[in-house]
Amino acid sequence: MDKLEQKIRDEGRVLSDTVIKVDSFLNHQIDPVLMKQIGDEFANRFADAGVTKVLTLESSGIAPAQMTGLTLGVPAIFARKRKSLTLNDHLYSTTVHSFTKNQSNEISVSKDYLSSDDTVLILDDFLANGQAALGLMNIAQQAGASLAGVGIVIEKGFQDGGKLLREQGIRVESLAIIDSLADQKITFHKEGASV
Repeated sequence: MDKLEQKIRDEGRVLSDTVIKVDSFLNHQIDPVLMKQIGDEFANRFADAGVTKVLTLESSGIAPAQMTGLTLGVPAIFARKRKSLTLNDHLYSTTVHSFTKNQSNEISVSKDYLSSDDTVLILDDFLANGQAALGLMNIAQQAGASLAGVGIVIEKGFQDGGKLLREQGIRVESLAIIDSLADQKITFHKEGASV
């Protein structure tokens, strides 16, 4: 997606060979126009998949998931990282490790909102090692839901997550794939090249 890649070039800050900061439009401050375009793009790519729910992880996946759900006309659900007084039982739960934050979180979704009648599109802001996507897939599997695929705003193509998911036969649609962040330079994956 050209507009997304341009935004990453213009506003992304490379912090290391493995970390890029995009909080000016995706992870902290949200660019609503870009989020709507991202939602439209995911909805277009998965239009034939029979999606009934968009599932993401709080908090950075919520904006693109909400816009995708809006365009598809289906609810967006986010897995919570913390239990609350209103979300403490009747849950699908699993543990997800974040390499960026170097911590593990139990994530949960109420059984009221996901069932075997659903076809789920998993959506997240980043794909690096694939742990968040695998955790969300585990939640969908616990519910008996079908998987339409995984939509990723930014994939770190130099890490193993995309390869891991694709080798399992999972449909992965990434809007921008970064091949390298070496030497403070963002190098995007060339369209048509194998992922």
